[in-house]
Amino acid sequence: MKSIAALQAVVTATPFDGEPSNAELDAIETEMPAILADVVLLDAQIMTIDRMPSELDERRIRRARRRVLAARRELANRSAVVSLSGGAA
Repeated sequence: MKSIAALQAVVTATPFDGEPSNAELDAIETEMPAILADVVLLDAQIMTIDRMPSELDERRIRRARRRVLAARRELANRSAVVSLSGGAA
């Protein structure tokens, strides 16, 4: 049986601290409006799972869908501008 003690230093050479990198945090911050819009839409849909949606519920869901689409469009436009400029906008 071979010992892996000699290989242990190679395996544990780069400790993982479990925290996101600055680039990951920036990406999350950039996508936060779209994430929040998705949460609002899910909340509106969850409220109507066990009952027929009222007219107010339908308006709330439509408004939330439009908000999701607007947030995603803004995110796509922002990423297109960044990719065309080759850096930070």
